[in-house]
Amino acid sequence: MSHLILGTMSTTPHSLGSTVGDTAPCAPTPPTTTTTHAGARPTTRPSPATKGITRSGATGTGASTAGDETLPAPGRRAFGWRLRFGVLASIWGFSFLLIKVGTQAYAPFQVTLGRLFFGSAVLVAALVVKRQRLPREPRTWAHLAVAALLLNAAPFSMFAFAELTIPSTLAGICNATSPLWGMLLSLVALSEDRPSRRRVAGLGIGFLGVLTVLGVWQGFSGLDVRGTLLALLASLSYPVGWIYVRRTLAGSPHSHLTLTGGQLLLATVELAVVTPLFTSLPAHFPLLPLLAVVALGALGTGLAMLIQYGLVHEVGPTTAQMVTYFVPVIATAAGVALLGESLSWSTPAGAAVVIIGAALTQSRARRAKGARDNGTGRPATGSRP
Repeated sequence: MSHLILGTMSTTPHSLGSTVGDTAPCAPTPPTTTTTHAGARPTTRPSPATKGITRSGATGTGASTAGDETLPAPGRRAFGWRLRFGVLASIWGFSFLLIKVGTQAYAPFQVTLGRLFFGSAVLVAALVVKRQRLPREPRTWAHLAVAALLLNAAPFSMFAFAELTIPSTLAGICNATSPLWGMLLSLVALSEDRPSRRRVAGLGIGFLGVLTVLGVWQGFSGLDVRGTLLALLASLSYPVGWIYVRRTLAGSPHSHLTLTGGQLLLATVELAVVTPLFTSLPAHFPLLPLLAVVALGALGTGLAMLIQYGLVHEVGPTTAQMVTYFVPVIATAAGVALLGESLSWSTPAGAAVVIIGAALTQSRARRAKGARDNGTGRPATGSRP
């Protein structure tokens, strides 16, 4: 999944974030939408990093405000965000299949470089359309370089290497462990993030699900340990990146799109430096794997980031981050149906347990959102973008 720079943290798929599949980070707090009563017009409290954002979810240039817009009918809005929610879950779920197809012809670093290049192209186009500029402060770029490594370059590469030896279904399920790693790390790195009994139970249940997927009672028979560890490390890299972003870029005056675009560009540069050192130029460019890489970047990274941020702005981070729990289901279905990957009973059973555990670790995020929506104005700290 892509993982974005958003204002909340949990576990998040898929590039800034996201995030969520190829999954999502925590910098500037996204705006909060509050409905005062049934049928009332929502009001928006933008964070410092989202000034100029309109009610449609687009980041404006300051020429218009929320009050200048004509909002669609509530029924259309409800249908619209649910449709985009389904599209985002599908894009991130199929990202693991696209990685598998891409690595059939290209080296993992080449797949990751292509993914970042085409994803960056989408975000640069969005920046041009919205007439936004990239950050100018060297300090911001330095922090974005670290975020790019932790949230994009490293996990994307590790998933690509992992899928050389493990099925895409297992990679998708490993990605769903990010909320578990996120909660575990937050207990150590974020002193204000105290666990509840439910969240601790969710952590234990989630890791029990991981052991079920891996078939621990069989001694991990038939399991490629190296590939599985790489996929789990990739999932761990996301929450490490979120914590770093939260500590360094929270409160940034730049918009989400600006920070995300800068982050992906830096990740592309990082891979452009590393890839020639470990790979050689392909002698041939098979069409299907090439199209898979293009789709992985343009759709699974670039477009997914834009959709995810629109969802966070429209329905809030708690609802938007629920897409995380659909990704392993879609990844498993895609791998079995389209790639013919085998599926034992322990894989879907363990994945269900992982999802339940991950959902329990997010229980505090729902309460935090409710408090904020009631007018406290305090940023959420536990939900995944």
